[in-house]
Amino acid sequence: MAGRKRVTIREVAERAGVSMATASRALTGNHPVPPATRARVLRAARDLDYVANAHARALVGGGRKMAAVVVRQVTSPFYAQVAEGVEAEAADRGWLCVVGATGGDPQREMEFVQLMREEGARLVILVGGVVEDDAYRSRVAHYAQALDATGARLVLCGRPSPDPELPALVVEFDNEAGARAITGHLLSAGHRRIVFLGGLPGNTALDARVAGYRAALAEHGVPAGLARVVDCGLGRAAGLRAMTELLKETREFTAVVAGDDMVAAGALRAVADAGLRVPEDVSVVGYNDIPLAEDFNPPLTTVRTPAEELGRAAVRVALRDPGRTGGGRHLLGTHIVVRGSVAAPKIVGDCG
Repeated sequence: MAGRKRVTIREVAERAGVSMATASRALTGNHPVPPATRARVLRAARDLDYVANAHARALVGGGRKMAAVVVRQVTSPFYAQVAEGVEAEAADRGWLCVVGATGGDPQREMEFVQLMREEGARLVILVGGVVEDDAYRSRVAHYAQALDATGARLVLCGRPSPDPELPALVVEFDNEAGARAITGHLLSAGHRRIVFLGGLPGNTALDARVAGYRAALAEHGVPAGLARVVDCGLGRAAGLRAMTELLKETREFTAVVAGDDMVAAGALRAVADAGLRVPEDVSVVGYNDIPLAEDFNPPLTTVRTPAEELGRAAVRVALRDPGRTGGGRHLLGTHIVVRGSVAAPKIVGDCG
């Protein structure tokens, strides 16, 4: 899909029925303009999706380039590592980096992207899995086309593009392969009753991990009826709560695949609170290999995702591929880090 032509101040003036000078004064606010005229110009600018781009042109002409990275939360170790990668790669190239957190609020995300357009960011990098619904598809199409219209680039980091023809790049790692490998590790240790803890239906990253979990069970001949996915989302509190409830309900499982390392941290606490031990009574594995994972008790076996490299790659790929005639997908690999949270089940090969 070709990028849209940048809206000019002339078009805004024509839509508002005023001169270009009046439109400029109304938009900059540097000179008095009748309130009704200002309102008409602002409405025209909003309808046309006009961005006052003087600052962006100044950046292009010789100022420092700017990359913006948008994450769900800055307290998450995974998001922090991705943002650190973006910042490091940007700094290596003499660019500035701005980090914004949305709290998962689409409106805040949209406002931040709009702000970055106005401030002349040349790259806007959206990080993390999302629920890929119609609202998301519409929102990202708007971002990609609006940024493209101002000469900027959208990079989707760890999330899909709703349309391969959009001028947006995708940089991600193989969530499904990582989950298949870590589940296979448990199966190779003799586990058959394995729970996936941390599903979130519709979330692109977690759906892929669940698919990898199910694929590994099928590859090892485990009946589909023994698969169990507990939908609780991500985070330590979610893992603690869901694992506590699961242990109250049943102990007919020997291992847990956590949706991420923070869910695993909550699960480890719940197992200890129930008077059980990891890995002697229950094996637990995580996903992401956050820096604290090796300090868990016991140290966590997990999937290492290249979080910082993901951020670096988002910048590198965008600068290497400045074309505007569609996107591209760049896939990074994962691998298992074996530590002390997995042991053979007490009854090896139990298929129930």
